[in-house]
Amino acid sequence: MSHPAHILVVEDEQHLADGIRYNLVAEGYRVSTVGDGPAALRILRENPRAVDLVILDLMLPGMSGYAVCEEIRRTDVAIPILILTARTLIEDRTRGFEVGANQYLTKPFDLDEFLVRVKNLLTLHGRDKQPPPTKTIVRFAFADAEINFESFDVTVRGEPVRMTQLEMSLLKYFIEHEGRVIPRSELLEKIWGLPGNLHTRAPDQFIRRLRKIFEPDPAQPVHFLTFRDAGYRFIAQPEGEGTRDEG
Repeated sequence: MSHPAHILVVEDEQHLADGIRYNLVAEGYRVSTVGDGPAALRILRENPRAVDLVILDLMLPGMSGYAVCEEIRRTDVAIPILILTARTLIEDRTRGFEVGANQYLTKPFDLDEFLVRVKNLLTLHGRDKQPPPTKTIVRFAFADAEINFESFDVTVRGEPVRMTQLEMSLLKYFIEHEGRVIPRSELLEKIWGLPGNLHTRAPDQFIRRLRKIFEPDPAQPVHFLTFRDAGYRFIAQPEGEGTRDEG
């Protein structure tokens, strides 16, 4: 029998941390709670494989949740991170994704939605639990970009670029479905593990991030296209550029 998933909750409001722990334990998870970033990082450094999911507040004493998330991603691109915060501005959400969060949920939150997000993160983004791809791609090149999905090495115009696991998952999904218009609902279900009818700007934010990294002119994209009310489409070779992939 497999061991229950171990969730690390980083929350400085003790009553909220206790409530989160109570509900997660009731679902069968093993839960540790800490009240600041350095304590969380110590746990992750001492046994990097011991934690399956991090639930992270942004407004922490001393070290912000953004800094904690960024520090985790320096050494671990795989562990899923759910930001749970009272910050509701789009700038905060965007920054959270930029530093490596998989999902972003604002307080106050619906308990059922929270538990579904936790379950889906552990299922879709947990260690060694990635769904099998429809097409096996290890390396891919388009325009001025070279991507190695096995080593997470990305270069654009000869310069290395650091990408989060979620960004890499989205990029790979686009490559695996090159040329097809992918509905937003499909991305939410396959990449974020969320209900397809959920209203969220996360796909748009990530598309903007991919454009910023890979497009020669992000304001005039030629590779990552948006089709109003339909979805998104990836085109590797819009104007006769060399493209190759290796399985």
